[in-house]
Amino acid sequence: MALHWGICGAGTISNDFVSALLAPPSNVHEVVCIGARSLERAQLFADKFGIKTAYGSYEEVANDPDVDIVYIGVIHIYHVALSKQMLRAGKNVLCEKPVAASLSQILEVQQVAKECKKFFMEAVWTRCFPVYRKIKEEVRAGNLGDIKHVQAQICIPLSQVNRITDPELGGGGLYDIGVYTIQLATMIFNNQTPEKITADATLSDQGVDTDGCITLTYKNGGRAVLVYSTLFQAGKNNTATIYGTKGKIEIGANFWCPLEATLPSGKISNEIANGPVPYNFPYSGGLRFEADCVKRSLEAGRLECSEVSSADSQAIYQIVDEVVKQIGMNAKW
Repeated sequence: MALHWGICGAGTISNDFVSALLAPPSNVHEVVCIGARSLERAQLFADKFGIKTAYGSYEEVANDPDVDIVYIGVIHIYHVALSKQMLRAGKNVLCEKPVAASLSQILEVQQVAKECKKFFMEAVWTRCFPVYRKIKEEVRAGNLGDIKHVQAQICIPLSQVNRITDPELGGGGLYDIGVYTIQLATMIFNNQTPEKITADATLSDQGVDTDGCITLTYKNGGRAVLVYSTLFQAGKNNTATIYGTKGKIEIGANFWCPLEATLPSGKISNEIANGPVPYNFPYSGGLRFEADCVKRSLEAGRLECSEVSSADSQAIYQIVDEVVKQIGMNAKW
């Protein structure tokens, strides 16, 4: 039986998510409604994808009895409040990353989900790629030995994107793209709390970070060196490498949504399907892996997804909090 989705937000990421939902096989997920800030925006989105119901408010999505789960794809300063609203309305929720500005905020949302006995997941889609699931298995099985070094780089020119540069919109490179490097480190080091965190960044005149470098040091001597920038395009160099005492793993370009990776045993790859509407971002077809993970969890009666658990999100935000403190950025959301 298809999982019935309600969508909050009619922007570019919601476009890509819905197109991925409707990619082949197309009978697994069904979008029953779309809600936006205006009925006109919602109707345009609905017409593009053949969605039966369009709403001019998010409250109407929350009240739609045909919705099994809500995908929240609005600008992230509204993620906490909207997640709570949907959970309290009795809906399961998949909310785009970053859900929150801090650990305390993500804990608030997770507590509401627990009280309401509803599924909640932060949409760290990277973790759901088959390549990443295989990498996690290799590391957990000890096939790389002791992990000694993780390096990752994500550099994408975003300085013309208003929500990236405006502190009132939760701007900054850390929240938008830097978090991808952090999630990799926390996955590889199995949510350990680093013994030391060192962060440096360049702040714009508006006080948001345009680039940064983060070093995480762990108790076993392992380190993660993480670099991000919104000022230039690294292209094929946006890669990641994991070094262990027995071998290494190399994740190819766009390491946060990779087509392939090289393990000691050889190359592995993902098959990413095209949806009915063109994607705005590279490899957005991989959002389908995330949706399928959610569906499997709900069918099994689980309120969390093993690929992105509440503990996984907490480990990420513990590091984010310290980085924000060290670089002196004031998150205004």
